[in-house]
Amino acid sequence: MTKLHRLSAECGQSPWLDNLRRSSITTGELVRFIERGIRGITSNPTIFQKAISAGDDYDEQFKTLVERHETIEDAYWGLTVDDVSRALALLRPVYDGSDGADGFVSLELSPALAHDTRASVADALRLHERINEPNLLVKIPGTTEGVAAVQAVVAAARSVNVTLIFSLDRYAQVIDAWLSGLEAAEGDLSGVHGVASFFVSRVDTEVDRRLEALGTEPALALRGKAAVAQAKLAYALFRERFTGERWEALAARGARLQRPLWASTSTKNPAYPETLYVDELIGPDTVNTMPEPTIEAFERSGTVARTVDRGVAESQRVINELEAAGVDLADVSRTLEQEGVAAFAKSYDELLASLERKAAELGG
Repeated sequence: MTKLHRLSAECGQSPWLDNLRRSSITTGELVRFIERGIRGITSNPTIFQKAISAGDDYDEQFKTLVERHETIEDAYWGLTVDDVSRALALLRPVYDGSDGADGFVSLELSPALAHDTRASVADALRLHERINEPNLLVKIPGTTEGVAAVQAVVAAARSVNVTLIFSLDRYAQVIDAWLSGLEAAEGDLSGVHGVASFFVSRVDTEVDRRLEALGTEPALALRGKAAVAQAKLAYALFRERFTGERWEALAARGARLQRPLWASTSTKNPAYPETLYVDELIGPDTVNTMPEPTIEAFERSGTVARTVDRGVAESQRVINELEAAGVDLADVSRTLEQEGVAAFAKSYDELLASLERKAAELGG
């Protein structure tokens, strides 16, 4: 039994792979990850940009799509939908074997829709209709407009992964959108699945930058503490909001928890332990999505133990001290959200530009 297996069996946490590329499907690498205990996959425009732009794995299918006079953007969606559909089939036994608790693959909307509620809803429903598999999660960014889209998509009884969450305030809005969407949906709710992707390492990167700019000894002593502290408080909020009469009424209709998903879990600062954002956030009804290097590091040196609800009072103290030191966490979250949307948009635009060049090279 691997440590990934133990995360699920002993701690109730689902380890997911934060990467999807065609070569991992065709070489059997993805199957091997599933055998090692991976229970889901996430993707985003940056992941697909790297996968499609490198090598020739996609050339044959891309050439066929171009020859059919598909637009470059439509051809991109043809490539990604094909990858996601294959991955969904590989993970379907996990989905069936867990009674729909796991086995998901996430596909993100176009970054151009991050601030367009109506278009995000339409595109999310279109993707669900196009792929039409029960273990698909459509990723919608947790912008103000995205949160409104989440509520509408859930009300249509479709499954979502809310991504790019950087603050407790926004996470509270995401939870409310999930609950309100379920309340508006009709009939049995057991087929509606969701996770809320709370980003971790990027928070430390931005907060540490601000602490170093302050330069005081109390400020510098807080480096590397913000992300885990905020995530632990997010888990406490999750437990608080998914109890009581409102949730019980939905659970009676078959509603499932919107699990917190820890995203951006690779350590950006080499001074911090490689498994910091895994070891410190293990607990029931959570997901941790990891890139390959973090998975390998966790298997080598990670610790399998319930930690996510330890030291909650200390976590609140850290947040209070950060604010007292002069770190505006609300501004941190706004900055990271803007940067996250911009980074995915840049990757998306670069990918389309590279496909334009590839189409010319292939004679399209």
